Amino acid sequence: MKKSILFLAIIAALASCNSKQTPLSNDEKVNFVALGDSISAAAQKLLLQNVSSAIQQGGTSYAVDFCNTNAMTLTDSAANEFKVFISRLSDRNRNTNNAIATEIDSLAWQKIKSEKASFVEKTSSGEIYFYKPISIAMPTCIKCHGSELDIAESTQKIIKEKYPNDKAVGYKLGDLRGMWKIKMSKT
Repeated sequence: MKKSILFLAIIAALASCNSKQTPLSNDEKVNFVALGDSISAAAQKLLLQNVSSAIQQGGTSYAVDFCNTNAMTLTDSAANEFKVFISRLSDRNRNTNNAIATEIDSLAWQKIKSEKASFVEKTSSGEIYFYKPISIAMPTCIKCHGSELDIAESTQKIIKEKYPNDKAVGYKLGDLRGMWKIKMSKT
């Protein structure tokens, strides 16, 4: 029994190795980058509107609490709307779910850091991923992601409480903060 399961696993692996993967054409790359830009812009707008509203409602401390309970849900709602998978990743993440965890994402992060431009990758299994840099683009971002001098003590306290392993501080305006990762379908 074990031998036949092992044999089937080897056959399946060999069959997948032999499947021909066609690389994306230049037109497809352009189209997927445009689509990814559109989706990430909509998701970013949704997040920023909600965070801005939270800041107006109760200040940056309240906004940190709001992000802790709502940021992933907001991202998921955008993903559901566009029928894609969306994540925000960083090597200096606040939420542990936003850590760069795979070799593919690590390579994408290196490319984002060096080129600071959006791009599309098609994996050997045919999955299509869009990556886009996320920068500290507004002074408001510094109130939660800047230096200790930039972040109010009450906000620092709630960050430490909600995110004990936080690494998403010490940024300046214009710094690269992370990247969007959007898994798209070719159909």
